[in-house]
Amino acid sequence: MADRPSGAAPSRIVAVLGPTNTGKTHLAVERMLGHGSGMIGLPLRLLAREIYDRIVKARGPRAVALITGEEKIAPPHASYFVCTVEAMPLGRDVDFLAVDEIQLAADPSRGHVFTHRLLHARGQHETMFMGAASMAPLIRRLLPEAEITSRERFSNLTYAGPNKLTRLPPRSAVVAFSAEQVYAIAELIRRQRGGAAVVMGTLSPRTRNAQVALYQSGEVDFLVATDAIGMGLNMDVGHVAFAGLQKFDGKRTRFLTPQEIGQIAGRAGRYRTDGAFGVTGEAPEMDEDVVAAVQDHRFEPIRSAEWRSHSLDFQSAKALIRSLCAPPPREGLKLAEESLDETTLRQLAADPDVEARLGRDRSRLFRLWEVCQTPDFRKTTLDEHLRLVRTLFEALTGPDGRLPEDWIAGQVSALDHVTGDIDTLAQRLAGVRTLAYVAARPDWLRDPAHWQATTRQLEDRLSDTLHERLMQRFIDRRTSALIRGLKLRDDILAGVAADGTVTVEGHLVGRLSGLAFEREHGATELEDRALRAAAERAVGPELARRLGALAADPDGAFALLADGRVLWKGEAVGQVSGGRPFAPRVRLFGELGQAHARERAQRRLEAFVAAEASDQLAALRRLEAAIAEGRIKGLARGVAYRLAEAGGVLDRRLVAREVAALSLAERRALRSLGVKFGAHAVWLPALERRQARQVAAAFARLEAPGWRPSLERPPPCPPAVRPAPARSPPTA
Repeated sequence: MADRPSGAAPSRIVAVLGPTNTGKTHLAVERMLGHGSGMIGLPLRLLAREIYDRIVKARGPRAVALITGEEKIAPPHASYFVCTVEAMPLGRDVDFLAVDEIQLAADPSRGHVFTHRLLHARGQHETMFMGAASMAPLIRRLLPEAEITSRERFSNLTYAGPNKLTRLPPRSAVVAFSAEQVYAIAELIRRQRGGAAVVMGTLSPRTRNAQVALYQSGEVDFLVATDAIGMGLNMDVGHVAFAGLQKFDGKRTRFLTPQEIGQIAGRAGRYRTDGAFGVTGEAPEMDEDVVAAVQDHRFEPIRSAEWRSHSLDFQSAKALIRSLCAPPPREGLKLAEESLDETTLRQLAADPDVEARLGRDRSRLFRLWEVCQTPDFRKTTLDEHLRLVRTLFEALTGPDGRLPEDWIAGQVSALDHVTGDIDTLAQRLAGVRTLAYVAARPDWLRDPAHWQATTRQLEDRLSDTLHERLMQRFIDRRTSALIRGLKLRDDILAGVAADGTVTVEGHLVGRLSGLAFEREHGATELEDRALRAAAERAVGPELARRLGALAADPDGAFALLADGRVLWKGEAVGQVSGGRPFAPRVRLFGELGQAHARERAQRRLEAFVAAEASDQLAALRRLEAAIAEGRIKGLARGVAYRLAEAGGVLDRRLVAREVAALSLAERRALRSLGVKFGAHAVWLPALERRQARQVAAAFARLEAPGWRPSLERPPPCPPAVRPAPARSPPTA
């Protein structure tokens, strides 16, 4: 509460100071829950929502209120209040009060609010301020009665130097200082590393939480963020890489202070896990002194806090402006620079129409100052922001004293679209935040509860759509799913469907036909690598099973086609690649599988082809055996050799002289082996059967790859002559 009544026992004031990862916020929440009532002020709406959700789990939704500029969840009998620092309802008495990141009292734009809380916000029994150790001297000066407790970081923080974006270790957060730079880095990481989650202070809590969930779950290994991650957002980050060391602070581009670098870098490492920080992209190397300060958590002490009077004079607009410019009452305080609400007040107070509307009515001046404090979530021009504030003021000081229902309805309707790109959706969300801020003012609308619910629902819809757009643009879902799946070596969700479709983590990676795997091709080198690795993991067990089954199956499971392909259970698994019909060589299809298992399968196919040739080409085998055993002599041996080499069908013109010179005994010897002499050919009629011709054709292609014989039974004369090999017959 502010301004404790006289005679009341002083509140115990504790300042818990130290670097990041010291458990300060956790300690404050635990201390608050140890009291019957409490209030905590946090620097970001995102962080307030995170702490609110944590306390709701511990105490239930009826006991906890969430109060921010745009959102108000206030059960009637709430005991604990989680707020942004600006929205803390200080008129409410609570046993415990805490303010986080109290070093923001030195921030030029918001510091005066934190300074006011430091000087005036108190719990009835205990007050706690959490922040950087650099605040210790200033707190001693401003609050000599405060107990200062220092906390050490749970883990070490070390400097890792520069690193390319494409070589950052997994579980890295890349910090940039503009939306354009965040998008460019996230796009590069998507192409090179599979994808990144995006976190910016302008995101709604719902979008931010959904993005962080992608990172926390391991679906992506990288996070690209603005310096919003420096304000207490808890994530499992192992490495923080700065993509730049300068930022635009609203007025100028300046270098980050060592304190700011330390605040952001400190997000690396959680609890007892050490962390690292470095630079990437075009960021220059960090100065050695800055590195030492960040690693040792030693920073220049904060000398003064921003201050603006909260004792305002509402006698007139000029008096109000003068009171806002009043000098600080004591050392250690510095008059804050003019902020947007003051600028807005000056501009509108100088307008004749506004001046006439104000008159001497103090209540209208109160109202003007109230509407001037409307934040510019939309980041528009000053003129556009002034038009909005003027509209609010004129409506609230009109006859009805409320904003017209048709005005708020029209504003909501204009934003109620989920089409558009990321920037369009983000701009709509900023507009919704403004309307949510308006709806959260209890006396600005006739039915504020209705419009709070309406704007919250619209924000949720836009937030979900923005999350989807961010995923579509910055995450390669298939590649990231494959990479994530490959990490879970025991739990990878992979399978081969009945039709051969191979999936990993629900994503198609290729098709398995027999023993050959046809892999899907990725759009990027990273996706290609992920697909290749995932494919090997997915089809490996199935291929091992198939190779083993093939090696053990009987001949009935196989078939040999005329084009030399060998089928196993109807699927092509190999190709005759060389050798002779009775000593063939077969090439096994595919490349995956253990070498020894593939060799066994190849030997099995060769054994089948040899057995099939022995069965279907028995006459040819007998002829070759007779030649090898010397049972055929003289010219007959030469003719038999040429006939065997030709696969059982030989153009008679090629051996016309030898056939004419054969003796009757030699002719009888050849006929006894099934050889027939025709007008145009010498051949083995037993090979005219379709199955025999099919086997012979498989080997004929090895001699003449372009030859395509008919497998139909040929006419008696002439038979289908196979191309003769270019070999010399043995001498008689």
